[in-house]
Amino acid sequence: MRTFKSLAALALASSALASDVHDLKTDSFKDFVSSNSLALVEFFAPWCGHCKALAPEYEEAATQLKEKNVALAKVDCTVEADLCREYGVEGYPTVKVFRGLDNIKPYQGARKAPQIVSYMTKQQLPAVSLLTKDTLEEFKTTDKVVLVAYIASDDKASNQTYSSLAENARDEYIFGATNDAALAKAEGVTQPAVVLYKDFDEGKSTFSDEFTEDALKTFAKTASTPLVGEVGPETYQGYMASGLPLAYIFSESAEERAELAKTLKSVAEKYKGKINFATIDAKSFGAHAGNLNLPTDKWPSFAIQDTLTDEKYPFDGHKLTEKKIGAFVKDYADGKLEPSVKSEPVPDKNDGPVTVLVATEFKKLVIDQADKDVLVEFYAPWCGHCKALAPTYEKLGELYQAKDFASKVVIAKVDATANDVPEKVQGFPTIKLYPANNKDSPVDYSGSRTLEDLANFIKDNGSHKVDGLAAAASKEDAKDSDDDTVMTDIPDTMAKAAPAATESAKGAGQKVMEAAQDAAEIVETFVSDNDVPQDHHDEL
Repeated sequence: MRTFKSLAALALASSALASDVHDLKTDSFKDFVSSNSLALVEFFAPWCGHCKALAPEYEEAATQLKEKNVALAKVDCTVEADLCREYGVEGYPTVKVFRGLDNIKPYQGARKAPQIVSYMTKQQLPAVSLLTKDTLEEFKTTDKVVLVAYIASDDKASNQTYSSLAENARDEYIFGATNDAALAKAEGVTQPAVVLYKDFDEGKSTFSDEFTEDALKTFAKTASTPLVGEVGPETYQGYMASGLPLAYIFSESAEERAELAKTLKSVAEKYKGKINFATIDAKSFGAHAGNLNLPTDKWPSFAIQDTLTDEKYPFDGHKLTEKKIGAFVKDYADGKLEPSVKSEPVPDKNDGPVTVLVATEFKKLVIDQADKDVLVEFYAPWCGHCKALAPTYEKLGELYQAKDFASKVVIAKVDATANDVPEKVQGFPTIKLYPANNKDSPVDYSGSRTLEDLANFIKDNGSHKVDGLAAAASKEDAKDSDDDTVMTDIPDTMAKAAPAATESAKGAGQKVMEAAQDAAEIVETFVSDNDVPQDHHDEL
């Protein structure tokens, strides 16, 4: 047994030594970054769940990118806290691309090895690689998607447009170009043209319309998206950022997903560039169906999500035929479908200091109250930070209950897990102020969650500039003044009142102790949440 443990320890030690990810400390960080023309650095915490999930992907990517002279490194922020603060680390993992110490950008790719390799390969290449007949074929296979421009050397306008696109979109695509007319003819295009080569669907798509950057950008986004793709951790954000509605095809087996993709291919072709279609593994990500207001226990199923407004259109039924889904998608495209809205019941009573919102009344109580500044907390019942904020938020609501203020300011909250809300909530709590007469421009709150800071945020960003703290302080001063007046009027009774005052002091002391205990419980909850982080948003 002892021998086995020793061998296991040696194996672990050997594995750690063999890592291609550099472990950086404060005293080695700047030398490492300076000596590598291109490096990717992960700032992490050992307890972070997302960091643990990233670790094997990061290791695999480091091994592959080592051959391309791209270095990957990591920094433990629980040990190198000052270093992490210096580079603006506020959450884990934070991943940044370094081109020396003065050129630092956030990593924008997915956290899977193939996507990390693809992203850093793009960073390593020039914005546009110049190609010849000897290098074209190899270049086509550099990534899943590459773009090649066929432009005459004297066509300065087209060359400039393509170069500008490449500079702006180099994080997303790999760009090549050639002005060899014979090569363009061999590829079946006439200059100027752009061909997007891909390892899926028909293999390539050709652009030959008016040569503008916007038109090229739209072409690249449409042509690089599979006709019927697959939603997963590495593709989800891309679909959400596309700006196009996403049609989900839920199924438990790979075989059925492939069959459904084949069945619905003609529908996807009809709406290509207008609606994205993708299958999704119901076994792994079935809970996401609930976010689309679909049942989570019966498959296959289908729904369309508007990625801009987050409105959901679930299909009623589980027989996904070309005819039925085709008719459903047509009704959606024609604007004949009403979005499905998940909402809690309207509260029987809603006269407390904090107004409780539900989906069906959100517009009425927030947007339609055009003359009121409305502060909304989007919370989750399980969120420890939300629980810690609750007593402070109640006190904040009490500041604006006076008649003069109630007509100008509303403090409200909504359970964003039980209600469809019109905002994209990335974490909990999310707090937004909807100013009076400017409801289209809500202001995000990013300060500390203290009574003073929240009240000052309302004063500084609300249309009415109401200072709830100052009003509360004035009331307190007036009360103290009244108490002083009463005390000066009855000096001869002070001796008689001494025993009662002693009892009152004891009661006040007890209240101070109780308040301290309450504060300690809140701090304990907050610290607990930081020690054991939770996922604060829906993520595949």
